[in-house]
Parts: sequence; C-alpha cells; structure tokens
Amino acid sequence: MAIKFQFNKTSLNELGKQLKVRTRALPTLKNKESALRIEVKKAKQRSEALLEELDSSLKRYEYLAGLWNEFEPGLISVRDVKLETVKVAGVRTPELIEVIYDVKPFDTFAKPLWYSDGVKILKQLAQLGIESEVYTVKSKLLDYQRKKTTQKVNLYEKVQIPGYQEAIRKIKRFMEDEENLSKASQKIVKTRHQLEEEEEQL
Repeated sequence: MAIKFQFNKTSLNELGKQLKVRTRALPTLKNKESALRIEVKKAKQRSEALLEELDSSLKRYEYLAGLWNEFEPGLISVRDVKLETVKVAGVRTPELIEVIYDVKPFDTFAKPLWYSDGVKILKQLAQLGIESEVYTVKSKLLDYQRKKTTQKVNLYEKVQIPGYQEAIRKIKRFMEDEENLSKASQKIVKTRHQLEEEEEQL
C-alpha cells in the first residue's frame, strides 16, 4: 500500500500522527487477537464436549429403542429458544438462557409409566443439541472476528507502520537536503557579496 504524502512539514506531522495511532493500537490488537484465539478454542471444545455428551446419552438410551415406537409423535416440541447477547473479547455472541418446550397433555394412567421419563430424556437430548449448536455459532462469530483482527495486525505491522516510517524518513531527508542546499546557497551568496565588496574596495 503506497502512502500518499507531500514533502512538507504539514504532511510530516500528519504522517507522524497516523504512525503514533497505529503504533499505540498494535499491542491492543495483538492482545485482542490472542484473547479471541483462546475464546474460539474454548467455544469449539465446549461444542464438541456437548456433542459427545449427546452421543453418549443416545447410546445410554439405546436399550429403550423399542419403546420409542410406542411414543406419541409430536408429544414434545421446542417452542422457543431464549438467547442472550454476551460480549466475549469485545465480540457480541449468543448465550443460551433457556429452551422452552411444548408438551401435549397425556393421560398418565392410559400411557405407559415411562412416558414422563421419556419426555425428560427428550428435553435433555434437545437441550444438549441446541446448546452445542449455540456454541458452534459462537465459535464461528469469534473466529470471523479473530481473522479480521489478524488481518488488521498484519496490515499495521507489515504494511502501514513500515510505510509511514519510510515516508517520514523520506520527508525528513528531503527537508534536510533542502536546508543544506539553502545554507550552501546562502554561503555562496555571502561569499559572492564579500568578493564584490573586496573588488569595490580595490
């Protein structure tokens, strides 16, 4: 990225300000990047742990497979999933508050004894699946922000900061050269005046 500048003090001051802003922001961005990296890892691990728990719960209830045929379809359904927005390392992410179920009324005397337990089991399994999905979304949001932050860190560290430093160096060099030329020309004019004065005196 070419940094546009002019060879004057105004441009030098403006570039100095821009360099200072980026130099100060860089450590904060690096900290945010590492915090996001940790949070992405945590969210992925939590999602995987919940999926493993769901998988082991399904295996644990395999022996009931035959009974599920007797279970009334549509007896239980998810009515709503209550989420809250929580900031993690400065990124807005979803947090599961509650899963609200609709359970159709059933006659406890006419239905098998295990029906109530079946409803509890289904609630538990649904909770695990939904919570895992929330953590998957959370990790994706955090990872997207981490990538953006990494790009910004690289842009500042590898492109903009060195670019501003180089531009400032060029301006300073140019201004020094101009000053030296000005001094040299003043010396030449002074010497010429002295020679002219000496010639006039002769």
